[in-house]
Amino acid sequence: MLKFLFQRVLLALAVALTASIVTFVLLNFAVDPAAAIVGDTDDPHVIAQVRADLGLDRSVPDRYLTWLGNVLTGDLGRSYVMKQPVMEIIEQHAPVTLRLAFFGILVTMAIGIPLGTIAGLRPGTATDRAVQAVAAALQATPSFWIGLLSILLFAVRLGWLPVSGDASWRNYVLPSFILGAGAAPNVIRLTRSGMMEVMGADYIRTARAKGYRGWALLRRHALRNALLPVVSVLAIELGNKLGGSVVVEVVFAMNGLGRLALNAVLTGDIPTLQMLVLFFAVLFVLMTLLADVLNAWLDPRIRLT
Repeated sequence: MLKFLFQRVLLALAVALTASIVTFVLLNFAVDPAAAIVGDTDDPHVIAQVRADLGLDRSVPDRYLTWLGNVLTGDLGRSYVMKQPVMEIIEQHAPVTLRLAFFGILVTMAIGIPLGTIAGLRPGTATDRAVQAVAAALQATPSFWIGLLSILLFAVRLGWLPVSGDASWRNYVLPSFILGAGAAPNVIRLTRSGMMEVMGADYIRTARAKGYRGWALLRRHALRNALLPVVSVLAIELGNKLGGSVVVEVVFAMNGLGRLALNAVLTGDIPTLQMLVLFFAVLFVLMTLLADVLNAWLDPRIRLT
């Protein structure tokens, strides 16, 4: 297990380092921070002075090594637009996105696992076809469209929930449902396939011969093995929700990292955008690592491969 974990940690570090290099190079070639800072001024002398002050007149490898060294020592840079340390900005906005992602993954589990289990226990029946139709409908409908319809129904017409903001738990109900519902079809299909495979296994027939039925059979013998492929997907989906909340945060006017990233793109705030992309990449790598470790813990056969 230790060897398996060590290999996965090394791979995660390599992926994170590669993501940091690609992010740094692309952003520094795509946007000129000096031009973004000076705004409407097109005086080349002023722009050249700003570039010199920011160290942008040095080579890209030199700037990357300096930036990486600062990041490793906890200095994430300073926002060109907000004039604040990037670390403080991320700390202010991260709680909203983290709560949104957590509630979203709960919604994914609440929809995907029960429906997938029901469909897997009754393959080929009307129930199975209905569940698969629900999964197809959720996957085919864009999240922003579901968000707008939800606002019109539950916030505008019925008045049950607030339209925007992130001040209370009620503000997270609609965004979490929309964020979680989008990933539910994949979990439904994986749970269904896993349940169908498990229910045809020899040990399930043996358990039935011993008298296990219904919930006791599912809890003690079927669910754990059926959900093995779902565990890794849920961990990865949590990473996706952390990095893919831009649309939901914009639609519901939530001050999270997704909306912060969009504003950084629009204003050319390179230090903030650079750290946000790296932050999301590292989180995704960590979630993938968590998925590998959980799978190895639940299924010892994986450690031997």
